[in-house]
Amino acid sequence: MSKQLTLGTGFEKFSRTTKRAKFLAEMERIVPWAELCRLIAPKYPKAGDGRPPKELEMMLRVYFLQQWFNLSDPGVEEALYDSASMRRFAGVDLADAPAPDESTVLRFRHLLEEHNLGVKLFQQVHRHLEAQGVKIGTGTIVDATIIAAPPSTKNKWHRCGWRRRARPRRSARGGSHRCADR
Repeated sequence: MSKQLTLGTGFEKFSRTTKRAKFLAEMERIVPWAELCRLIAPKYPKAGDGRPPKELEMMLRVYFLQQWFNLSDPGVEEALYDSASMRRFAGVDLADAPAPDESTVLRFRHLLEEHNLGVKLFQQVHRHLEAQGVKIGTGTIVDATIIAAPPSTKNKWHRCGWRRRARPRRSARGGSHRCADR
């Protein structure tokens, strides 16, 4: 079976709309983004001395993605590169510029916390959504982080240097044989 790589998203022959994509499309439609941006704009940095800031609405949408999907700063950066529906929602076009990196996301989050805007944003959004008859909880995207775990007891025979046997030998007292060095 040969696998041919495509040039990018949008050229697939088969697709379907995921629950995440439906949710994000609904939030695109319902949430008053312009109103929320006006709330943050006076505190948001302007282009000047250093690196130009990312677009305010993009950063606001990334912030909401973090909250809705329970993502860390590095996690939301990874999700933006991994998920086309999240990129579309946040307005990230990888052909033009990279996704906001974790330090940019961190600085934006700290800006909101410093001026107590995060609470105001969510209160305003929840009031707006309740008026629309919508209730939102948080979700989690499962990430494939590898975590060191203690060895399984199934491998006890191999850890002790014993050879594979059909059945473990029993000691004289009738209990199963234990590894002496453990």
